[in-house]
Order: sequence, then C-alpha cells, then structure tokens
Amino acid sequence: METDSNIKFNIKHGMWTFGIDSPYELVKKSSAFTLKEIASNIRCPTLVLDAEKDDSFPGQPQKVYNALTCPKKYTLFTVDEGAEEHCQSGAPSLSNQRIFDWLDETFKIYDN
Repeated sequence: METDSNIKFNIKHGMWTFGIDSPYELVKKSSAFTLKEIASNIRCPTLVLDAEKDDSFPGQPQKVYNALTCPKKYTLFTVDEGAEEHCQSGAPSLSNQRIFDWLDETFKIYDN
C-alpha cells in the first residue's frame, strides 16, 4: 500500500465500507461475498462488463460470466477504446451507450 496508491485506496475504501480497522479483517469479511453457490439461481438476462486493465477486480467479471446459466452477454472494454480502467472510467459515454444498447435489445421482446 505504501508504493501503490490504487491498492491503498481500494483497501482503505473496503475497510471504510465494512467499518473495520485492518486489511486482514477486510480479507476475512470479503471472503463471505461470493456468487459460487447462487450464480445458477440468477434467471434474468445479465450484462457483465469488464475492462482490459481493471486493476481493482481483474478476472472477476469473466468468472461471474462463466458461472451464469441465464441469458448473458459479456462486454470487454479495451485500451484502444480508452475504456480499459475499472468501471470504464475513461469512457463513460461508450459504456453508457453499450449498456443502453443491451437494454434496448434485451427488452425488445416486451415491445408490442
């Protein structure tokens, strides 16, 4: 944490979120949050977004996508698009457009 401000932020923010005082407690508390046993219960269409250089949760969106059995779509944002960071922070317009396009396509079946 002393040499990486991003890790420092993520750890401190996680500790604040849980109201705890140590990184060790954060790891213990966080380990209880998993979709392992429940991902197969998700039935609604699901959009999973990922960012090529996400350093907060690398690999996690792909794991979620792989665990889902519902209708699903995986979207990877890339460096070339300027959207490679966590939550596509460098390209909110592109991110929003893809999300709204997915919503339009997903809800098209309800359009009479």
